[in-house]
Amino acid sequence: LGLWAGHRLAPTPATPPAAPPPVPAPATAIPVLRAGDALPALSLPDLDGQALDLRQRFAGRPLLINVWASWCGPCVEEMPELDRFARSQGGQGVQVLGLALDTPGDVRRFLQQVPVGYPVVLDTPGPRDASVQLGNAQGLLPYSVLVDAQGRIVKQKLGPFAAGEVEAWARL
Repeated sequence: LGLWAGHRLAPTPATPPAAPPPVPAPATAIPVLRAGDALPALSLPDLDGQALDLRQRFAGRPLLINVWASWCGPCVEEMPELDRFARSQGGQGVQVLGLALDTPGDVRRFLQQVPVGYPVVLDTPGPRDASVQLGNAQGLLPYSVLVDAQGRIVKQKLGPFAAGEVEAWARL
């Protein structure tokens, strides 16, 4: 019995280490969009989970896309200003779209406290999210993009709008 126990407790020969996992190929970089570039093809869910094709839904009129999150203090501060601007535009002016890098639940709870009259779509934050596709190479919020009626990026802004600033900024 002692021999058997000693045999079972003897160290097992070392097995060679497994080969390291292959290094993934580098992801193709997203081109940084600039003024004059076309709005990329983006289809994002609204708060009801319905896909919204940005090029199709907002074609023919200028569009201000504001990227935000419920946890972003400067984003929260500028939302009443953006809502006021959106309401002042009527049916022929600049359209406003909120693009929340957030969860649906957090966005719904936030909008109950700070309602806005413009549509909101969602995306998951990450290295290839819609904000990055719109040229936000730094990934900071808030981030705004102005698109002309022909679907070309006119302006990009990193940081919040101050009171009264959005009207001048959104002029084409």
